[in-house]
Amino acid sequence: MGDRKGHGGPLAGVKVLSFAQLAQGPTAVQLMADLGAEVVKVERPGTGAWERSWAGSNAFVNGESLFFLGFNRNQRSLTVDLKDQRGKEIIRQLIVDTDVVFENFRPGVMDRLGLGYDALSAINPRIVYCSGTGFGSEGPYRDFAGQDLVLQAESGLASITGRRQDPPTPTGAPIIDIHAGTLLAFGVVVALLARERTGLGQRVESSLLEAALHLQMEPLVYFLNGRWLRDRSEEGVASTFHGAPYGIYETANGFLAISMNPLPRLAQVLDLPKLAAYSNEDSYLRPDEIKRLISEVIRTRTTEEWLAIMQPADIWCGVANSYADLENHPQVAALGAFDTFDHPKAGEVRVVRSSVRMSGASSGPLERPPLLGEHTKEILGDLGYSEEAIRDLVDEGVV
Repeated sequence: MGDRKGHGGPLAGVKVLSFAQLAQGPTAVQLMADLGAEVVKVERPGTGAWERSWAGSNAFVNGESLFFLGFNRNQRSLTVDLKDQRGKEIIRQLIVDTDVVFENFRPGVMDRLGLGYDALSAINPRIVYCSGTGFGSEGPYRDFAGQDLVLQAESGLASITGRRQDPPTPTGAPIIDIHAGTLLAFGVVVALLARERTGLGQRVESSLLEAALHLQMEPLVYFLNGRWLRDRSEEGVASTFHGAPYGIYETANGFLAISMNPLPRLAQVLDLPKLAAYSNEDSYLRPDEIKRLISEVIRTRTTEEWLAIMQPADIWCGVANSYADLENHPQVAALGAFDTFDHPKAGEVRVVRSSVRMSGASSGPLERPPLLGEHTKEILGDLGYSEEAIRDLVDEGVV
């Protein structure tokens, strides 16, 4: 499948064939690509992957989807018609030298194409075949459409988020999609480690539903073991299982998050004797009452003033930043959390860089997401196709 020139990393030499789409699959693939895996992204001729034609907020730059550009870096693009036997033959040839296959179509799609795990592992028994689904490959919901918002609702996550007077409230980011992709990448790396011991690949699977449940391990374990979870707070205590003061508070000029803190110490820092009269049990039984009391005091000073008082006293707290605030956040800058690449159509594009740091190897330079089919001829040439054969496949719409 060729090498990504100039790119190293701990996963260098691991060859990935990606049929990933939307956010779940591309998240997993990009995590591996950022750490050096050599990824070929398989796309439909002419139209490409779904995420090339959609972006939240209709965010296109010179016709290029920022959604696609944010999820598909460090990869090469191969266009193949998977319904054409010649296209399937190209995939089968690639599988011989592939380590990992990623796909997150609905269950059964790849099997119907003749590209499921059984078919591809028969060609290459060392293949690690990763499938991401919405609800799992078995069960009554297996064929239902899975998407982040749907799973926030189905999994109960929305029911424990927001204030009591609000309807079930989803989060402001697709946390289930991203977490599901992270779980898939973890599963694949574990399967690659197991292959080193056994010589055999295996199928790896996870679903959006399982990712949503995993995100809720703490409250679900309480619930499943008979521990009472209170209703959502009217005043905005930020969970159904933490006691006050846990939540966001309005200051004189912004908002401040105050996390788990002993009430006596917080009472001393806030110079609020009334707060010291509440017990630890009260923080769970009377959270709204306590939050109202604290809120009255927090409004009297600016965010900066409170930070100067609370942080030296080891009160767990933080500024409730907006995205605009992150641009100049000193810790975000220190981490180098944002990166930039130049795209031939979109121009300069800023993205969130890999969140995994390893002392043993550099993740290498950031390579922009590929143009549609940009590497098709190169990849087919590596497989031994002649220029004439490639031209015929292009003319006939196979690639």
